[in-house]
Amino acid sequence: MTPSSFHLELPPSLIDRARSGEVAAFEIIYRRFERPVFNLALRMLGDAESAREILHDAMLKVFQRIGQYRSDAPFWAWLRQIALNEALMRLRRDKHFNDRVELTDVVDESAPPWVRADSVALERALGRLSALTRSVLWLYHVEGYAHHEIAEQLGKSVSFSKSQVARGTARLRELLEPSVESVSCLIQTSPTTSALAS
Repeated sequence: MTPSSFHLELPPSLIDRARSGEVAAFEIIYRRFERPVFNLALRMLGDAESAREILHDAMLKVFQRIGQYRSDAPFWAWLRQIALNEALMRLRRDKHFNDRVELTDVVDESAPPWVRADSVALERALGRLSALTRSVLWLYHVEGYAHHEIAEQLGKSVSFSKSQVARGTARLRELLEPSVESVSCLIQTSPTTSALAS
């Protein structure tokens, strides 16, 4: 698993300057975290316009609350939590949290389906997942949250988080890997196959 794109260290002096109200310092912080916040919101909400709104709202809260930041955790983690809370509030407001299905643990040892997928196919497949499943997958695989942390954020159980990861991964695999039937049809009708047969 790669580290979260939020994992950006800032000099304490920059944070202090932003705390004191220096707009230029806050602008640097905004530019450094603009892409990670947008990507998190986009993956969770599945809509670029909503992601831009979350970016705006989250960064406004960072600006308003930067005086509350205590250096007991990395700044990036504090900022990511604000962005995550904004995205979760939007999901709750839009009623994407109605999925009550909980499955038993499913262990899938194979490589994740997105390892070999091209970006266009992956975007299309992610767009076909529910917002809740897409959010859990993103938080678990990309942001590095543990199941108990995801469960706490969503107000769900640990088994719910595990089942969403298992179901989401299985669904992505279905969407990204061509079925055996479609591959065999392609092989039977391929000009190369016909030429080899003759």
